Amino acid sequence: MKLIGLSFLASLAVTSVAAQTGGSIIDHGLPDDLNGSNFTYPFPLKLYKFTSQRQQLEMAFMDVAPTGTPNNKTAILFHGNFFCGAAWNETIHVLAHTGYRVVVPDHIGYCKSTKPTHYQFSLAQLATNARGLLNTLGVGNVTVMGHSFGGMLTFRYGLMFPGSIDEIVVVNAIGMEDYVGKGVPWIPIEESYATSRESTFASVQAYENTTYYVGLWEDRYDEWVQMVVDVFFGSKRDAFCWNQAQIVDVVLNQPIAHDFARLQPRLLLMIGEKDTTAIGKTWAPPDVAATLANFTALAHDVSAQVPNCTLVTFPELGHAPHISNPDIFHAALVEWLTTGTTNSTIETR
Repeated sequence: MKLIGLSFLASLAVTSVAAQTGGSIIDHGLPDDLNGSNFTYPFPLKLYKFTSQRQQLEMAFMDVAPTGTPNNKTAILFHGNFFCGAAWNETIHVLAHTGYRVVVPDHIGYCKSTKPTHYQFSLAQLATNARGLLNTLGVGNVTVMGHSFGGMLTFRYGLMFPGSIDEIVVVNAIGMEDYVGKGVPWIPIEESYATSRESTFASVQAYENTTYYVGLWEDRYDEWVQMVVDVFFGSKRDAFCWNQAQIVDVVLNQPIAHDFARLQPRLLLMIGEKDTTAIGKTWAPPDVAATLANFTALAHDVSAQVPNCTLVTFPELGHAPHISNPDIFHAALVEWLTTGTTNSTIETR
């Protein structure tokens, strides 16, 4: 009976994924203020309209054609929690010049995508949404690249859809450690929601200055703060703050840190070592907080577990190396994508 039950559940899972891969693409007539964000994106926006969890949703995305000699490959980029797809601007240009078609969605709950009031957020659901978008676009294999929360999502995507991945690139992912497993107390979504509603330009800037840019703030970073603050104070403010709280719950309750050894695609792990990001660090007991966000140790631990991993570290950079020093970051990225190696490699397995 147990085996039959597992087989039945597995068949349901396959059916569920298949049911969410359909949808339609809207590529014209989109409002400037879309799903609570009026930020101007660097490339034209499209909408993937689909059904998930018995409701109609809209996933905004950019679909950028190669500007260099096409290599017949597609890259999909996953943004982090305090970012939108637009923050990948420089990386999009670099990948398109290298020959990639580049697809960059805003996850459900973020930026210019639907912010549902009732939705069971999970890494698996967001990964399924992304695979559904690619299927609707007629895209097969992809290079999957994610930063921060998007990096955590990339790991989950790599575990779910290994046969449709050329390679994965992860940049300063959160979730490389099990926060609750290390002693971070779980908090109710209502508490995260209240904290989210307190966000301002000054608070977001201060947080990013410390963790993303290690105290070396530059005026050009203001654009990315304004991008997310526009959503915090936009027409979907309340829903966005609630979705932000739900994402915190996902990170705490759906650890990825125990699954790295099962990753099949080759991985480029890119780490700014001065990053101090850890979900729950601000409310964890001091002795627990002191054990979190050692990205140098985490990077080597993860790279030792993944069967085919190249690790690149940036000793003087923080949580967003692709923004704080795009030249050295993209040089290492393109070299690895085109040759399989990089002169910046610290450890290769």
